[in-house]
Amino acid sequence: MAVLDHISSQEAMALENKYGAQNYHPLPVVLSKGKGVYVWDVEGKKYYDFLSAYSSLNQGHCHPKIVNAMIEQAQKLTLTSRAFYNDMLGKYEKFATQYFKFDKLLPINSGAEAVETALKLCRKWAYEVKGLDLNKAEIIVCENNFHGRTTTIISFSNDPVARKNFGPYTEGFIKIEYDNLKALEDVLSTNENIAGFLVEPIQGEAGVYVPSDDYLIKAKALCEKYNVLFIADEVQTGIARTGRLLATCGNCSCENKDCSGTPDVKPDILVLGKALSGGLYPVSAVLASNEIMNVIQPGNHGSTFGGNPVAAAVAIAALEVVRDEKLAENAYVMGELFREEMNKYIANSKIVKLIRGKGLLNAIVINDHEDSDTAWNICLKLRDNGLLAKPTHGNMIRFAPPLVMTKEQLLDCVDIICKTLQEFE
Repeated sequence: MAVLDHISSQEAMALENKYGAQNYHPLPVVLSKGKGVYVWDVEGKKYYDFLSAYSSLNQGHCHPKIVNAMIEQAQKLTLTSRAFYNDMLGKYEKFATQYFKFDKLLPINSGAEAVETALKLCRKWAYEVKGLDLNKAEIIVCENNFHGRTTTIISFSNDPVARKNFGPYTEGFIKIEYDNLKALEDVLSTNENIAGFLVEPIQGEAGVYVPSDDYLIKAKALCEKYNVLFIADEVQTGIARTGRLLATCGNCSCENKDCSGTPDVKPDILVLGKALSGGLYPVSAVLASNEIMNVIQPGNHGSTFGGNPVAAAVAIAALEVVRDEKLAENAYVMGELFREEMNKYIANSKIVKLIRGKGLLNAIVINDHEDSDTAWNICLKLRDNGLLAKPTHGNMIRFAPPLVMTKEQLLDCVDIICKTLQEFE
């Protein structure tokens, strides 16, 4: 079979099932083309993409500016490793640090790698700057977190599917309840070995849990009080997804005047990924101040592909699209409209309990228990009706379309969602 030979959906799924590891449970649809907010399956049926590859495609599928940047760079130079300089990495580092208002950037590839990098950076800072005893540093995390599935990260997960039979687990982490400032201060005030606090501004995988309005700013204040690093994992919430450039939005770079109601928080360490490349290439990054980042010296950390020329060119173009097309502002307006329209339906619904979210990161909670297959069946019917979404934690459905979505498209999607839900009432 030639690489570009056309195959049917059933043939494509059969190939994956026979030759691929079964570490995912995809919705049964086989996609072959994407443009903007739309995708097409191999039979040519068109769908709205309401997942955006878990917020990797904020700029929409195959944005021409990002595609062109990738092609142009790929035809010149793709990889040097970090054994040599290349002429794109410094440009990218300058652009991104100025855009997000940090001193330095450490380039890496995937979101999980970036989180691992942030954990190493935090620990090294704790020993060399804060002065903790060697190998005593602990990092506070939140229950129901999702930061990836590496060995270290699953060690502080409480998702049994991600953890079971992968031990022994890495020590050095303390779990507390999310959105609970008292629990945070109780640990900070009684444990002198705390190096950092790792938190998602919104817990996406857990079901788009949005914390109290003052949670992040007060948590940051507590970290400052006890000389602990505040680490924001914005792999999913960053790059305009929540209606702000960052969900923490320290020194907000967007022009969205409506977002000023939420306090700004400047993380000590910022973790980015997913939409940092517009979905075209694995690109992630860790940003921090000089004081923190300078503890990393040659040989301490690295990646063969991290900071490669294609990644740098793609990331610059992806961020320029976010800025020039005002995607944070659009996400804010479209998100308000989406929740308003969905709440009209929910007011008289027996199947949907509530909707929650910010910007265009939202989830509906199905009025059923987590072990039910209702949410999955709803997603199958949404697929049949021309919209792709996926359940999370059993009875929740996450809705996260590309941020280039127009009002007309959004209202069309609301109509599809509501008509589909009606079939389950």
